[in-house]
Amino acid sequence: MGSMPRPRPPHLHRQVTRHGKPVWYVRVGKGPRIRIRAVFGSSEFDAEYRAALAGNPEPSKRGAAGGTLAWLIERYRETTAWADLSRATRRNRENHFKRVIDTAGHQPIRSITQAVIIAGRDRRAGTPAQARNFLDAMRGLFRWAVEARLAAVDPIQGVRYPKRKKGPGFPVWTEEDAAAYDRRWPVGTKERVWRDVLFYTGLRRGDAVRLGRQHIRDGIATLRTEKSQGTVTVTIPILPILQRTLDAGPIGQLAFICGRNRKPFTKESFGNAFKEACKAAGLQNRSAHGCRKIAATRAAEAGATVAQLNAIFGWSGTAMASLYTEAADRKRLAIEAMPKVQGISERNELATSIPSPEAQVRAAGQKT
Repeated sequence: MGSMPRPRPPHLHRQVTRHGKPVWYVRVGKGPRIRIRAVFGSSEFDAEYRAALAGNPEPSKRGAAGGTLAWLIERYRETTAWADLSRATRRNRENHFKRVIDTAGHQPIRSITQAVIIAGRDRRAGTPAQARNFLDAMRGLFRWAVEARLAAVDPIQGVRYPKRKKGPGFPVWTEEDAAAYDRRWPVGTKERVWRDVLFYTGLRRGDAVRLGRQHIRDGIATLRTEKSQGTVTVTIPILPILQRTLDAGPIGQLAFICGRNRKPFTKESFGNAFKEACKAAGLQNRSAHGCRKIAATRAAEAGATVAQLNAIFGWSGTAMASLYTEAADRKRLAIEAMPKVQGISERNELATSIPSPEAQVRAAGQKT
């Protein structure tokens, strides 16, 4: 153990957790146990041991021990690979890294195997979205680590994402929902500004809370989307119905959507506040994302093409926009086709009501 003498130094104890992991700690007599988180045998372990023995375990707070998973995450946060991620993505991955550091931060990098990653994914199986985000966070970390030659192998390679839960996803707002919200929150309330910005721009909530005067010129809003990490720009005309709401306010200085004292929202705090506004209007299980869905549905039913939907909502490819155009086409075609079904039914009824020639002859004979 480097400068540590053998046999085991005094007051150093080893314990195996119920998960089979060895844990080292220092305890003098019946005093408190002081955990050592560095890798056994490293110089950092030696420093933590001596500090704990002196009753001053400060070295463990100066940074993670070299070669550990926590140390790797610290180095990752210092890279351009991390800085290039969007702020929302970094925030999401930080939440996962904090939990990873708490449970396995002291483990050597080489001990993070594919089996460990799969176990982490399976522990989150109850919430597939969290499991997918966990894998995304670890995938980004180890791709960089292998490239930087800080990890010999990528334990994420070959690990499959959990299946997405089947279902319609976020509930889509209906026109009746919109009318109920309008009755509770008329023009002139901040809650009406919230909904109208969402309805009439189609922006995600992370972009909606940033939209303000600085993004508008000649009645057209231009905004780089957060989810695309600034690589996609959407251009949205400010419709007259939205402009009337914005003119009535209240709006913030830099963002139209604001809270108390016209202060801006974070994406998460706005999502919570908007849900509360929906509940006050008698709308349960309605969200900001559902507003985006009704905006896309309205546009598709009005005849917007895949390319036009991509331009409005910042999508790429054809998959997402096609969901809405195909649904709109099915609705339109069904409306157009149903009268034909009725026509066929009427012709069949008419045909059955007219006697055949043989029946007409028999009827004539019976009369004579």
